[in-house]
Amino acid sequence: MNERPHATLTSDAARPDRAPDWHAFNLAEVFTTLGTGAEGLEAAEAARRLAENGPNELPAPPRAHPVLRLLRHFNNVLIYFLLAAATAAGALGHYVDMAVIVAIVLINAIVGFVQEGKAETALDAIRDMIAPHATVLRSGTRRKIDAREIVTGDIVVLEAGDKTPADLRLTRARSLLIDEAILTGESLPADKIEDPVATDAVLGDRFSMAYSGTLIATGQGIGVVVATGSHTEIGRISTLIGQVETLTTPMLVQINRFGRQITWFALGLAALIFGFATLVRDYPWSDALMVVVALAVGVVPEGLPAVISITLAIGVRRMARRKALVRRLPAVETLGATSVICSDKTGTLTRNEMTARRIITAQGEYLMEGAGYATTGRIDAADGDATRGSDAAQTDLVRAALLCNDADLLDREGCWSVHGDPMEGALVALAMKAGLHPETEREAWARRDEIPFDAQHRFMSTLHSTPAGGAWIAVKGAPERVLEMCRVQAGGTDTAVDPAFWHARIAGAAGNGERVLGFAAMTAAPDMERLSFDGLGSGLVFLGIVGFIDPPRDEAIAAIADCRSAGVSVKMITGDHADTAAAIAGQLALADNPQVVTGAELDAVSDDGLRKLAQGVSVFARTSPEHKLRIVRALQANGDVVAMTGDGVNDAPSLKQADIGIAMGRKGTEAAKEAAQMVLLDDNFASIVAAVQEGRTVYDNIRKVIAWTLPTNGGQTLSVVLAILLGLALPMTPVQILWINTITGVTLALVLAFEPTESNVMQRVPRPRAAPLLSGFVLRRIGIVSVLFMIGIFGIFEYAMQRGLGEAVARTLVVNTVVMMQIFYLFNVRYLHMTSFSIRGVLGTRAVLAAVGIVVAGQLTFTYAPFMQVLFGSAAISLLDGAIVLAIGIVLLVVLEIEKALMHHFGALRPGLAGRVGVDDLAG
Repeated sequence: MNERPHATLTSDAARPDRAPDWHAFNLAEVFTTLGTGAEGLEAAEAARRLAENGPNELPAPPRAHPVLRLLRHFNNVLIYFLLAAATAAGALGHYVDMAVIVAIVLINAIVGFVQEGKAETALDAIRDMIAPHATVLRSGTRRKIDAREIVTGDIVVLEAGDKTPADLRLTRARSLLIDEAILTGESLPADKIEDPVATDAVLGDRFSMAYSGTLIATGQGIGVVVATGSHTEIGRISTLIGQVETLTTPMLVQINRFGRQITWFALGLAALIFGFATLVRDYPWSDALMVVVALAVGVVPEGLPAVISITLAIGVRRMARRKALVRRLPAVETLGATSVICSDKTGTLTRNEMTARRIITAQGEYLMEGAGYATTGRIDAADGDATRGSDAAQTDLVRAALLCNDADLLDREGCWSVHGDPMEGALVALAMKAGLHPETEREAWARRDEIPFDAQHRFMSTLHSTPAGGAWIAVKGAPERVLEMCRVQAGGTDTAVDPAFWHARIAGAAGNGERVLGFAAMTAAPDMERLSFDGLGSGLVFLGIVGFIDPPRDEAIAAIADCRSAGVSVKMITGDHADTAAAIAGQLALADNPQVVTGAELDAVSDDGLRKLAQGVSVFARTSPEHKLRIVRALQANGDVVAMTGDGVNDAPSLKQADIGIAMGRKGTEAAKEAAQMVLLDDNFASIVAAVQEGRTVYDNIRKVIAWTLPTNGGQTLSVVLAILLGLALPMTPVQILWINTITGVTLALVLAFEPTESNVMQRVPRPRAAPLLSGFVLRRIGIVSVLFMIGIFGIFEYAMQRGLGEAVARTLVVNTVVMMQIFYLFNVRYLHMTSFSIRGVLGTRAVLAAVGIVVAGQLTFTYAPFMQVLFGSAAISLLDGAIVLAIGIVLLVVLEIEKALMHHFGALRPGLAGRVGVDDLAG
């Protein structure tokens, strides 16, 4: 090997900006450069390096200081406007008004701050639960340590099932296969060697390296640590995430636009009213300014941000119960707008458990029941002939599959898992279905020697003692390679191998999305003790093939059906082969005729062409991270709201680009979780669909809150404006308006956040990205209800003044009337597609009844408690006047129910149209 200049390197801190090409170094160079040896570091030296370079972990993403996080929740135009109103009230000495406004603003900020903190704490808990351990050599002695204590120069021992704790240059590899999908996207494990490879080898071809976070599929290995923490390949790639701009959610865009619009409207209206009051009505400027404050309080739905935050927080809690952890509140609503879900295949749509599905011998074909590594299920003839049992070739094949095998199945309370290669685990399960007990068989057919699987010769062979004292050789491997090694095939009588027959069967299994292994066996000399390639040159009998499949999750099939009924398109993006992906897509029923496009075909398509292609294609196979990013951007360019799943560091850019990035909680990397807005705790596609349902429910409830809040505020605003224009006394003081909005905003508006999911929520098409927050129906409802509220306000005020009850009693009656109308309007707005005159509508939910009880108790205190009379200028009212207030609320409900019935009659709210875009104005 050519010598190259290099500097002595003893720590990550000493590394140049470009890491050495460790994969091309010979072992002597590696040990010299790192100042270590085959026996590992001494404990003192390891401690020194750990203190110098820090723990072996990716640095936590920068997080804002808690104070800055809190201040971020004040960054809203509605909040700015309210704070300006509070400042004006305080300057005029109206400290109660100022205090109430400030309290509302603080409630909104605290709710959002606390909920975000809970989400981050939950994510930290997940991170701590999956902290790995590793086995290292220190001074020649094996020690199991926390992976965060690993330093460069450590010697790490790798076993099947381990997660590689750092970047390693391998010094020993025995049948070592490593799953590097998180870095390369390749679905098949990479075969590893000890020898150096070319300096310019790409990441997937660096066979002498094991990278941090990758999984040991099978075999054993030893490696020297060449990089830890942020210096690893995972650490390098994770820094690229910052190059992708985070998108703003559809709801945030709409709310920000709404906030700006209502703020400019309020400012304009306030200026006009101030000018009119001072110039036309000769109000003193201080009194006019307080009128403007009252107007601002009436116009601005100051409780709306808090209620929206609480609604989102409730959605977060509901999703957490369904195994979906939302890291940012607005992501909840985005799920409800999702029109396309781009999903990985393995482990998300499928079980990520290989299953031996099919056996083919020269005499017949057999299908196996069951999925995953469960050991129950029958083996039946594929043609349904129950009278035909197994043939001799099948029996030998199953025995060969069990003996030429290094995997074990573990039973943990009825849940089977594999220790070793997944396909070998599936073969153990197959043998147990056939009635063979692994431990008994392996003891009776003791292994004498083996030829491990190698990528060059593409097969594995084992030599066994037979129970009768003889010797038997079993072979498994790539079916074409095993066929080449055989001259005869097993049957009624051994006959010459029929290559055409077997190639047709292999192609048929592959067309069904199955991966195929071939099996052969032969009797050996009783005294044979060692296997050699020469010893396999003749005498092998081809037994047949086994087809494997990673079966779809049953719940994923049902979830995809729900998506299709909800108008949500599901697209599979996988690194697997096109045939396998197409077969799984067919079983999942992604589309009636799933169209498959490979990454190579995508490379030949322009961005504009991809926009058109992405709409109709259901499966993208053999894709790279760059392909995923292009697909997401193409769908977004078409106006879709895209959810994207991923688990690897290489998925992080597309997760961040998507409207809602969804990381896998179990097998996902930290980089993927940090880039995503949601983490699936069970890595299950069905949890995504459940989250979409919850997201739609959240959006429904937010729209209901808006449809309840704006008309009730509008009635108060109209009353103030009309009083100024007509030169009348204000029917409510600013502080009384604040009381109304406070007592009802944190109770009546809030209960709409707890409304259960509507039965037809997953039968509606997704709302367009540009759908307005204030639809035509909501605007009409604002106008109608605002006018009805204004009539009620002036009606009860005039009634009280005509009776000579005085302004204090009159205003108290107005406040109680407004609150009563809000209570009855709440029962109306809960059901827009059906009448509220039903047992369910009258009884409401526990939350509704509790809120009504709190509001009634609050109004009784407001009306009769002496300290409240001092604070708010209220006065006691008679029982008769209370009955009139109740009657006004009932009349409002009846009028609005008549309006609802008329709209149903003329089709505007006909239930059959509930799912169509443009008609489903309230429920989304």
